[in-house]
Amino acid sequence: MSILADKKVIIIGDRDGIPGMAIQACAESAGATVVFSSTECFV
Repeated sequence: MSILADKKVIIIGDRDGIPGMAIQACAESAGATVVFSSTECFV
């Protein structure tokens, strides 16, 4: 059983780091439900 199984998550990725879509794919494969996912630019 995964630590993210049956959890709801909010994902904020970084444009120069790891994009939100990549984190979303990992979280979903671990069993989480993604409520919101975005990639932002922190300058």
